[in-house]
Amino acid sequence: MSTVYITEDTGSQQQGSQVGSMVELRSVSKTYANGYHALMDVSIKIKKGEFLFITGPSGSGKSTFLKLLYGQELPTQGEVTVDDLNVATLRGDHLSFLRRRLGIIFQDYKLIPQRTVAENVTFVLQAQGYTRKEIQRRLEPTLKLVGLLSKADSFPDQLSGGEQQRVSIARAIIATPPLLLADEPTGNLDPDNSWQVIQILQKLNAFGATVIVTTHDEQLVRRCNYPVVQVKNGRLYRK
Repeated sequence: MSTVYITEDTGSQQQGSQVGSMVELRSVSKTYANGYHALMDVSIKIKKGEFLFITGPSGSGKSTFLKLLYGQELPTQGEVTVDDLNVATLRGDHLSFLRRRLGIIFQDYKLIPQRTVAENVTFVLQAQGYTRKEIQRRLEPTLKLVGLLSKADSFPDQLSGGEQQRVSIARAIIATPPLLLADEPTGNLDPDNSWQVIQILQKLNAFGATVIVTTHDEQLVRRCNYPVVQVKNGRLYRK
């Protein structure tokens, strides 16, 4: 399969163009121990500052694609590069350094029930050794961005599903990562809350973050004017 280059201006497919990238996969395949081929000979280059949708049905390999980017899965063959780092070669502190430069948003929120919104959002910064002053400096504008400043002292079970997802977004972005990975971020939400989540991601993209969103919500994708690739039978296709 030829390389798909996602370009910033038109989202058009080019062959052989050399463009600066945040993410690049070169002839990547991923086969699991049970013989399932999640991805086959995938090559793609995504520019810095891009917003890309990856679509496809459940089980098509969308989540595997994202897991390869933050090192939860390793390719069976090929090379995965994120921000000029070869992910498969990273171990220990080097892998942790990469993950600190990523914001990851999950479908199931992954919030800590016994912690408040503020504590959930700042937990990662505390683990990374940020000072209390720096954490507080970042917290208020982050909660304002996702519309949850008034909920700072609430617990997850006091929030709606849409609010919980916005907490997970705040947690992912408080360290201002250059790359945001959102795995089915609207999968458990109604259309209004889904659109709120996408609008927040659009704002972050406007601030310069590269955003990659997996989704099976074709209607949501059509509402946005961003490049789209589809995972089908383990391969990527430009839509």
